[in-house]
Amino acid sequence: MPAAPSPTRLRRDWERFRALPYGRRLFSALFGVSVPYSGTVRPRILELAPGRAVIAMEDRRRVRNHLASIHAIALANLGEMATGLALAYALPPGARTIMKGLHAEYLKKARGTITATAQAPLVDAVERVVPVTAELADASGAVVARVTVDWLVGAHRRPS
Repeated sequence: MPAAPSPTRLRRDWERFRALPYGRRLFSALFGVSVPYSGTVRPRILELAPGRAVIAMEDRRRVRNHLASIHAIALANLGEMATGLALAYALPPGARTIMKGLHAEYLKKARGTITATAQAPLVDAVERVVPVTAELADASGAVVARVTVDWLVGAHRRPS
């Protein structure tokens, strides 16, 4: 998984890795390498299914702010990743997504392991904007943030 994975490759690699011992951790590490900025939060991809993604992020010094809680941008990064993976996993071959906008709502200080859960609609490759929301919850289940990303879905265009 050297470059950002296509929806087809994402599904294939997830199915192959998830059944292996430590396969989810290995898949998560490879995803972090192929999408470097997303890798900065060290995501643990727990679940991928058509239209659904669950990703956890550990609380560590590198993602904290001066208030001893997880930084707002780290939470937005986790939410963007969850919404993008949920949508990408559901796309037909030859489709792609591009982020058009992001809205984050911070509800309380985020501490401890944060888990983002996103649900995305199943779509075809017709060019349109699809909003997808992720809820980010702490270990107690309290929602600490909600991130909505507007994704432009369309056919993959090869450079000419």
